[in-house]
Amino acid sequence: MFVPISIDEFVKKHIKTNPSENAADLKASLTEAADKKKNGFKCSQCGQPVWAIGTAIVGWNGCFTCITGEADCSEDYEIDSVF
Repeated sequence: MFVPISIDEFVKKHIKTNPSENAADLKASLTEAADKKKNGFKCSQCGQPVWAIGTAIVGWNGCFTCITGEADCSEDYEIDSVF
């Protein structure tokens, strides 16, 4: 199970470690990806539910496993409004 985080809190954390990225663009991408997940979008590779944070970062509809190549998401974040 993912660690829940708000969009605003994730943006703060991400920008702190990636200061060259645009916070407003990231927030817009996260909001769009969270809406996709809420509306039932599936991973374009395997058909599992999308991972909103990963989808926003990589720019394609993907699940955690297809984006990261890993199965254990217990230490990774997901937007809290999509649970």
